[in-house]
Amino acid sequence: MCAFAAGANQSGDKDRAPKQGSALEQSAPFSLLAEVASNGAPNKAYSPIVLSGLLRLIEFLLLAGVGFAVHELHVAPIWGRDVAYVIVIPAMALLAVFSLQALGLYRVTALRAPAMRGLKILGGWTLVFVGALALLFFLKLDAQFSRVWLAGWYFLGLAALMAERFALAAVVRWLTRQGKLDRRTAIVGGGPAAEPVLRALAAQDDGDLRILGVFDDRSDARSPDVVAGFPKLGSVDELVEFARRTRLDLIIFTLPISAEERLLQMLRKLWVLPVDIRLAAHSNKLRFRPRSYSYIGDVPVIDIFDKPIADWDVFVKAAFDKIVGALCLVALSPVMVAVAIAVRLDSRGPALFKQSRYGFNNEKIDVYKFRSMYVDQLDAGARRLVTRDDPRVTRVGRFIRRTSLDELPQLFNVVFKGNLSLVGPRPHAMHARAADHLYDDVVDGYFARHRVKPGITGWAQVNGWRGETDTPEKIQKRVEYDLDYIENWSLLRDIYILALTPFALVKGHNAY
Repeated sequence: MCAFAAGANQSGDKDRAPKQGSALEQSAPFSLLAEVASNGAPNKAYSPIVLSGLLRLIEFLLLAGVGFAVHELHVAPIWGRDVAYVIVIPAMALLAVFSLQALGLYRVTALRAPAMRGLKILGGWTLVFVGALALLFFLKLDAQFSRVWLAGWYFLGLAALMAERFALAAVVRWLTRQGKLDRRTAIVGGGPAAEPVLRALAAQDDGDLRILGVFDDRSDARSPDVVAGFPKLGSVDELVEFARRTRLDLIIFTLPISAEERLLQMLRKLWVLPVDIRLAAHSNKLRFRPRSYSYIGDVPVIDIFDKPIADWDVFVKAAFDKIVGALCLVALSPVMVAVAIAVRLDSRGPALFKQSRYGFNNEKIDVYKFRSMYVDQLDAGARRLVTRDDPRVTRVGRFIRRTSLDELPQLFNVVFKGNLSLVGPRPHAMHARAADHLYDDVVDGYFARHRVKPGITGWAQVNGWRGETDTPEKIQKRVEYDLDYIENWSLLRDIYILALTPFALVKGHNAY
């Protein structure tokens, strides 16, 4: 991805993508249809991968719990507790989960209609018991286990499993009606090439794909207003704005691979979005090995870009932020109280101030900081860079800016608001500039750093790229490190960056 960004920077002016635009400086045209389609859309979705993973855990605990309950009610009072049951019950419950998985019973479509999958559930659960009984017989261990316990666990486990599946189906259907499980999709490229792809995607009745409409950069007869029953919502430039106004999970290109120049031109505009991007191979004459494709239903696609942090990674990062952020907030609360008192004693005005910045997917967020400037000279829009010995900065302000203590209130954003992460690209002010130019005017693909939540500290900061950005090279290097972090994210890397942060703050040679 960084190579793609570098390629965009090195291309000639004629290849440069139109700026994705500071929302405050310029506004892309937006069609009425796209406006209507973006309104009232759900802002939050639940990952089917996470949902099915949690369901596996729940059903393992449920089946093991029933097995132990029957053991406690029937076996323990008569024969006492045997360690063999402690081994066999979890093992059989785990095998049951694997059996249901092999039968495709953890797909969202299977969860919606448990009655239709009742025989499969019965077969999967029965297969586990048949296999266990055969193993116990051949190992001559059948005398160690109560037949009443086995029968009781089989029937009560099946009843519990079916009851849980019917209850879950009601929840899944409700989430589906709310659009929380839909994979909201936009199609790029209209005309004859798009029609077979759209028809194939629409024919998948049991899929989770919801096609919102078509976007095309052509406005002539080659791109009709309606393709296979789906409306054309606007141009590719408008798709960027569309994805900022509503939740969009997937973009599918229907262009042939031979349209390389046109594809690259569009990708330079769209790769900054936090969505999966796929190229439909449905009508391409060039064929690759089957393993080269992924599939959306029966439609083969080539993966172009993936969301940088998705599914379980989102869950893990959010849990890490909440838990570690709360611990940091408690541990640093005496320091925060001391800084607040020092700010108030040093100059007139409140200890905290609020500043609007760019957050995930370019959304506007408000972050909190300790006030480091005189109250009558605050620059909430960061239109003017803070420089060495800046007269607007107070005495206490110079110290807390150099040590980044002014950033500590952003822990409230992490723990309570959830619009910041502990680690990520630093959120920049709306009007932040480098050499009198807006950041997105200086760096092509600047908004790609907003594909993840911004953070209190980041990979760029621990590598020395913090503080003043008075030259284009400084913001370019910062963005370069931000994109490297996004493309190579891991929880261990977050921990590593947090561990390096105190040492980076001690240096503080660029922070004024």
